[in-house]
Amino acid sequence: MKTLQSSLELEADIRWHSSDDSWDVVLVPYARLDAKDSERSHFDMREAYVRWNGDAVTVRAGLGHVFWGVTESVHLIDIINQSDTVEDLDGEDKLGQPMLEVSVQQDWGLFTGYILPAFRQRSFSGVNGRLRAPLLVDADNALFDTGKDSSEDIDFALRYSHYFGDWDVGLSFFTGANREARLVPNAQLTALIPFYDDISQGGIDVQYTRDEWLWKFEGFVRDTPFETFMAAVGGLEYTFYGISGAGADLGVLVELQYDGRSKDPLLSPLTVADNDIMVGVRLSMNNAEDTSMLAGVVTDMEDASISAILEATHRFGDSWVG
Repeated sequence: MKTLQSSLELEADIRWHSSDDSWDVVLVPYARLDAKDSERSHFDMREAYVRWNGDAVTVRAGLGHVFWGVTESVHLIDIINQSDTVEDLDGEDKLGQPMLEVSVQQDWGLFTGYILPAFRQRSFSGVNGRLRAPLLVDADNALFDTGKDSSEDIDFALRYSHYFGDWDVGLSFFTGANREARLVPNAQLTALIPFYDDISQGGIDVQYTRDEWLWKFEGFVRDTPFETFMAAVGGLEYTFYGISGAGADLGVLVELQYDGRSKDPLLSPLTVADNDIMVGVRLSMNNAEDTSMLAGVVTDMEDASISAILEATHRFGDSWVG
């Protein structure tokens, strides 16, 4: 029997800039009300920060979003913000991360340091939620390394980025609690307990731009209490410009995914992006409404399972985006 699981999503974007652009204040409140799953109904401040912009130095404090990476099918090195998995399983939706961010821009590149207090746990579907594990995840009893809890966790990150001709390069380092959790059965085997290990991760992202071509790569080496492994994703995008009289562009994408982590869920968080290929298209209408779409198919090269992705945006008037 088919059932309908309806929900309501609300998000606002409030921004203030000083007259000389030296100060910014940003507030992005977000709410989801779900008709069936109480765990999916939640409120979050996606962003709530104040930023000072100097000539070469920028300082931001509060709840912020940071995105690292260049590929489309999976964002391997994007580790600052926690994923909001009750919104979507693709990791695109993120919770606001408490942070102090200091950036220095020089001729030799952009260097940014992060202090990340108050780790935010991953959200999981409730008993009435869709796309959940056979056992419920008991997030209220989550475990951390060395017996600490989320309020005691302070993480650190560094990133350097610069362009060299047609090459855009980023190098990153992170140390702290893994944003992914191992799901360990409780003693009664009635629920899964999230366990957030302390990790260290070094990452790289590279994009090469040449005429209609984009070549993309990102990867990391991660050290955990149980193993040290590598993961990478890379591919290309070719764009056909002006395919319509209105000036629309069509891009064709191919990406390969690899992840060398253990497949034992007691030793490592599970991932589906371990040996897959993604083929997709990106359509940009280049109109006043900023209409765009990304669609693709991901195929597991080991078991031939297939999943699909579809993202689309369109602006309605001056104030609404869907």
